[in-house]
Amino acid sequence: QVQLVESGGDLVQAGGSLRLSCAASGSIFSINTMAWYRQSPGKQRELVAHITNTGSTYYADSVKGRFTISRDNAKNTVFLQMNSLRPEDTGVYYCKAVIKVVYGGLLYDYWGQGTAVTVSS
Repeated sequence: QVQLVESGGDLVQAGGSLRLSCAASGSIFSINTMAWYRQSPGKQRELVAHITNTGSTYYADSVKGRFTISRDNAKNTVFLQMNSLRPEDTGVYYCKAVIKVVYGGLLYDYWGQGTAVTVSS
C-alpha cells in the first residue's frame, strides 16, 4: 500500500509565499516523476509542475518564475515553493507520484488527498 500525504496549504495574502510538501510512504521500490496539480474553483485539475527522478523540471506558464518544485529522493518527498502568490493560484493542490512498488513491476500513478491554498486579494 502506498500513501501520499500533502501539507502546507493555508490562507495567504496576495504577494505572499507558501511551501507545500508531499511525502510518499508504504511499499515503494522506486519513484519516477513527482508532480503537483491544482484544481481551482469551477475549473478542471491542471498540471502545475513536475520533476523527474533525475531532477528535470517542467512548469506551467502561469507559474514560471514564481514556483519552484524540488524533491528529496532519500525521503520520497516533493516540495512546491510558491512565491508572489496571486488570487488565481487559489485551489486545492494535489500531489501525484509515478511509483514502481516492486522490482521489474509496472509504474502506477498515486495521488494525495489534496491541500487547500487560498490567496486573498
